Amino acid sequence: MATPASAEPARDDACAAALEDDLGWALGVVFRSHVKATHAVLADIPGGPRGYQVLASAVQDLGGNQGALAAQLGIDRTVLTYLIDDLEKMDLVERRPDPADRRSRLVVATPKGRALWTDRQAALRQVELRVLGVLGEDAAAFRILLQRLATHANGLDPITHTCQLVEELQ
Repeated sequence: MATPASAEPARDDACAAALEDDLGWALGVVFRSHVKATHAVLADIPGGPRGYQVLASAVQDLGGNQGALAAQLGIDRTVLTYLIDDLEKMDLVERRPDPADRRSRLVVATPKGRALWTDRQAALRQVELRVLGVLGEDAAAFRILLQRLATHANGLDPITHTCQLVEELQ
């Protein structure tokens, strides 16, 4: 049975009141919106957001060898191996011998991977604009306040690796 059109404004008012009075619910709504849009932008990258993290680390030369990359991103080494395999199959990254230790491999972005990363950076900025757009000029202040809040919250309950929060939420 369809909901009468007259019931919609009452539900919208209830949602607005919940958002106003419940920080957790408001954060959850914003988080869900951001995650859903981000996943859509990264859907064709093997591993989605995790694969994007590996690609971003390779493009920015942040990861180093596979072991260091696994530790930095909080990804199990075995899982990371399969993820890099999938990224290699798409010609987004390649493994190269580490000049400092020939037994280890560096994960390096290919030109195709760099181009994809640049494209996705622009698309992710559009996601942020869509999520934060309602704030207008206040978006910059919100980002500063949110960063301060996140730093404080992490100090109270530190996340030891980037995937810990996702694992805890699941």
